[in-house]
Amino acid sequence: MAALSPTVPVAVHLVRDPGLSAGVREVLRGVPDGVQVSVLVREVGGGSVLEALQPDQAMIPASTQKLVTAASVLVDRGGAGGWWSTELTVPAAEVGQNSVSALTLRGGADPTLSVAGGPNSLRSLAKQAFARGLRRVNAVRLDESQMRADGWTDLIVDVPMTAVRLSEWANNPPLSAQEARARAGAALVAELRRAGIQVGSDVVGVAPKFTPYVAPARGDEDGQPLPPDPLIPVKRRPEQGLASVRSGSPAPVLAAVLRPSDNLKAEELLGTLAATPLGRGTLAGALLRERAALRRMGVDLTGIELADGSGLSRANRLTARALVQLLSVLHDLPYAQSGATPPLPAAVYRTRRNAFAEALPQAGTGDDNPDHTGRGGTMALRLQNSGLDVRAKTGTLPGVSALAGYVTAKSGKTLAFSILMNGPETTPILTLRGVQDQMVRAVAAAH
Repeated sequence: MAALSPTVPVAVHLVRDPGLSAGVREVLRGVPDGVQVSVLVREVGGGSVLEALQPDQAMIPASTQKLVTAASVLVDRGGAGGWWSTELTVPAAEVGQNSVSALTLRGGADPTLSVAGGPNSLRSLAKQAFARGLRRVNAVRLDESQMRADGWTDLIVDVPMTAVRLSEWANNPPLSAQEARARAGAALVAELRRAGIQVGSDVVGVAPKFTPYVAPARGDEDGQPLPPDPLIPVKRRPEQGLASVRSGSPAPVLAAVLRPSDNLKAEELLGTLAATPLGRGTLAGALLRERAALRRMGVDLTGIELADGSGLSRANRLTARALVQLLSVLHDLPYAQSGATPPLPAAVYRTRRNAFAEALPQAGTGDDNPDHTGRGGTMALRLQNSGLDVRAKTGTLPGVSALAGYVTAKSGKTLAFSILMNGPETTPILTLRGVQDQMVRAVAAAH
């Protein structure tokens, strides 16, 4: 027997996170009793961790949960150049006819689809249908197979998520899937008639779920089995497209969610992840797709619990480490906005072409806007006159305050940071925000 080779010792280096700098420790003295704090600060671009305090403690994130929603959707759409689409289809046996028995509206939960506002609208679909020769429709119906009405009952935002949504519903959303169908269908019927297409009925139906055709078994004259007939009867084929529209970049939608911290828009954004076969049309399916996106980004999922897209649920759990990992990836592998793009991630960030970073609220802009719809969003009146470039997402629930994003340090380096604070529901939130702002100043000064 051959002699065994001697075992070669392998050195294992365990890297411990650093503690907190003196300035940050001093600031934390102002945290009220009973409040748990989790902190992580890291230099982006593969840099080291600079500050840490319980970074792996799972905490209620409040609206910093929206960072996960926005990042997952941006990845799902393939970046700032992605889109959502909506189409009209007709029965395969009636393709090319000027009169059809049914016209089906099929959507992917596009949150930007409108009735008449430009190319991504029902009006544009109706005009296309007329241009392709359609003159009469006996019935209009909606495809609801992409979203399950009973799959969203756990949302605190009590609004149904549907495969067809209209941007005009922002201030008056439908209260049921049936109401959504009726309103979307009525809007489409009106636009079809406006385009010169007759519609036989104002009643809006539901398109039957497509069942793939299975060819019957067949045999030869000796009774031996033959391969199935490859020809699919025309009446069993899927409906065919007649008209289609697509949205613009998802980047403005992310900004409309993150800057004002819009809860309904966040849930609608999450709904786009569900309106796919993998999303199964349900909240649970959308959250599974979020976890898959985080896993692909290399985010540590230990302790992570996802319950919604907005952060309203107190069942959500994130860690400071997970948020900083997410922020680091979206800086280091940026989805750039349109236009000439600098070659390196740091340049993309500095020239404000990083689609994710630019969707975040910008601190200290001074926007006096109650709806927080300006560039500063929920950070407009924070860190004013600090001289700091801070782009960060806030989070607030009773007893919960959070801040996570990017800050340019005194050295010129870009840092990703996350500060999560959980305490009794009576904890003064303004005090926690004040501590967070002082921490950001201290971190920037120390590095």
